[in-house]
Amino acid sequence: MHARLSRFRILGDLVHFLCLGLRSRASLAAENLFLRKQLAFYQERTVKPRRADNPTRLTLVLLSRWFNWRDALTVVRPKTLVAWHRKGFCLFWRRKSEAGRRPIPTALQAMIRQIARENPSWGEERIANELLLKLGLRVSPRTIRKYMPKLPAAPRGGPRGDQRWAVFLRNHARLIVACDFCVVVTAGFRILYVFVVMEHASRRLIHLNATTHPTAAWTRQQLRETIPFDHQYRFIIHDHDAIFSAELDASLTRLGLKVITTPRRSPQANSLCARLIGTLRRECLDWIIPLSEGHLRKILTSWMAHYNRGRPHSSLGPGIPYPRLGDPQVKPCGHHLPVGHQVVATPVLGGLHHEYSVQRLAA
Repeated sequence: MHARLSRFRILGDLVHFLCLGLRSRASLAAENLFLRKQLAFYQERTVKPRRADNPTRLTLVLLSRWFNWRDALTVVRPKTLVAWHRKGFCLFWRRKSEAGRRPIPTALQAMIRQIARENPSWGEERIANELLLKLGLRVSPRTIRKYMPKLPAAPRGGPRGDQRWAVFLRNHARLIVACDFCVVVTAGFRILYVFVVMEHASRRLIHLNATTHPTAAWTRQQLRETIPFDHQYRFIIHDHDAIFSAELDASLTRLGLKVITTPRRSPQANSLCARLIGTLRRECLDWIIPLSEGHLRKILTSWMAHYNRGRPHSSLGPGIPYPRLGDPQVKPCGHHLPVGHQVVATPVLGGLHHEYSVQRLAA
């Protein structure tokens, strides 16, 4: 309210100044002398004027540029008026040279908060990838972090990976598949074993199944169903688990695959598959308690479709391992959606996650 009144006062002074410009020079000189005579009475009585407010200071500073103000200044000392001018100069250039980027639109801020609220396990990079690939909105993860609750930093350290092994995995990523097991406990405290098979290059999850009694024969059958006879793979990675028997490795060799067994106590040797299992736990199994083996298979089937076709992966650029053929290609267009489009959220696993897309508004 005070700032609005100040603007009105400055505008009124400006209109008054323009009106005075239409008057004759003799009339202005007479009025100036008339006002000075009246001001002399206050100077003789040594009456102290009130403290000048900001609009008055600004008006005096602007008017001082039109004449020799030192002879006409009476309410304050000359150095005070010079200080006002310097302060205004500093405020002007401070405003012109403000550091930092402009804030993103309010609607986009609300959308980021909504996505973070609907998906508590997502981080800023995941939300940035979702906005870029699905909605065409390019927002930096650092910008998204400002509108999300800060999470505790992950502990650093741990064993260093072998560079030569990493180079091998990178060079032969398109020819490598990896597999591993993880354990799930049902609501009735039954232990189920989940078998995971993935491609290294595309990060695509090509097989996911569960059983109560994992055996070498069951595992061999799962791999036979997963790897076709006309495959392009050359290597398969697994650990020293007793389930991966010599007969199973021989069967894989007959399929044209070279078996690579990771060293003992070296989970980083099969890091991509271990990371996939960690993602499976963080995004699915840690939030849902399966009731039975059949219930767990339904959960895994739903999450596998979301992982392959709807979830952005930072390691792919970001990208989606196996995008749907019917999905339109969204081009990044800054902080605003295309005209005539809206954001549609599709719940996954009963609302545990959401997949976002841009659709044209109905006419």
